[in-house]
Amino acid sequence: MTSVIMGFDFGTTKIGISVGQVITKTATPVGTVIANNGIPRWTELDKLVFEWEPLSFVVGLPINMDGSVSQMSKRAEKFSRRISDRYKITSEMFDERLTTFEARDGQNASDIDSFAAKLILESWLRK
Repeated sequence: MTSVIMGFDFGTTKIGISVGQVITKTATPVGTVIANNGIPRWTELDKLVFEWEPLSFVVGLPINMDGSVSQMSKRAEKFSRRISDRYKITSEMFDERLTTFEARDGQNASDIDSFAAKLILESWLRK
């Protein structure tokens, strides 16, 4: 059985993706999929899911700093349900507060969205 987990930084125009290992508790950015109003280009996402064969998904939950739910939170939850249904793989939401800011601070990150997905997944792996 694979120990790969796939992480997502959801956005309405781009979705960052990372993969991580349960054993090492580390993650690696693997790219970004273009989205149209939060719906990914499924053929691109299909390729990554079939290539990595993840055990489960972790989707960043963009909640407000005070812990309240935002409109974007609801859209990320919908995305999480969609990928779980499509691939028959469990999907879990994880608080992503501050990961985008941290990703922007990673000056060597050429793809901020997939780097944010890496940070989300590593936080989840280390919880």
